[in-house]
Amino acid sequence: MEELIAKRYIKALLVDSDINFVKDVAVLFQSLAQSFNDKKFINVMMNSEVSKADKASLLLDIVKPAASQKVNNFVQLLVENKRIAIIPAIAEELRKNLANMEKTYSGVVLSDTEISANVLEDLSNGLSKKYDSKILLAFEKTDFNGIKVEVNDLGIEIDFSKDRINHQLIEHITKAI
Repeated sequence: MEELIAKRYIKALLVDSDINFVKDVAVLFQSLAQSFNDKKFINVMMNSEVSKADKASLLLDIVKPAASQKVNNFVQLLVENKRIAIIPAIAEELRKNLANMEKTYSGVVLSDTEISANVLEDLSNGLSKKYDSKILLAFEKTDFNGIKVEVNDLGIEIDFSKDRINHQLIEHITKAI
């Protein structure tokens, strides 16, 4: 639900904006979202006894480096409409919008065996060509018996499970007999 609300706010914020503004705002809201990892910060922001003016003042101090009236108005709008809690969702949606604008995505390769940097680069290049984007892949060692490639922002999930391949091979042989 927060994601849908965040998308509406972002749509309004990014009207007639260039990519540089989107980059700056994405970085700004990413740091603002990091503040929500601090319990004291959350307690202040969600406390009904703290006035909206105090909340707005605190948030405006954090976004002050942007020196943008548009961002200041946006933050005040969030405070006024009691939407402070969706700031992390806004940061994530801004990150996704920026990735779509730049056509640069991050993904992960999951496997129980080590994968060399050359193989990761080959996978990245192949996916990049197929999806006409720049896809950067990182390796993560897990207990998955095979190889799985995930690029969540593009909705890509490719996996080759050793167990599944063995099962299909046995099934094929059984049908042939």
